[in-house]
Amino acid sequence: MVMKEDVSVASAALVRISGRVQGVGFRYFVYRYAKKNELTGWVRNNEDGSVEARFEGPKNKVDVIVELCHKGPVGSSVKKVEVEEREPEGKYQDFKFRYQ
Repeated sequence: MVMKEDVSVASAALVRISGRVQGVGFRYFVYRYAKKNELTGWVRNNEDGSVEARFEGPKNKVDVIVELCHKGPVGSSVKKVEVEEREPEGKYQDFKFRYQ
């Protein structure tokens, strides 16, 4: 018998995206998809030119948005995506833009 993965299990990931990801709508791209998938957390620009985001929600939805971060919006050029799986904190009520 094959067991199916429980996609409702809470999951969290801290993601750092490098490349041409600022000034091309990357944060808004992430924000839109996170809201659409009812994830909580945040997204921000870093001083080094990267974009960083924390996602919390069902594992299958977190996995989808992490995959989208590898592509980015039109005009972006993703060179590197670093993903750290984290324990969900449950303290985020919504998905927001963060400014440092």
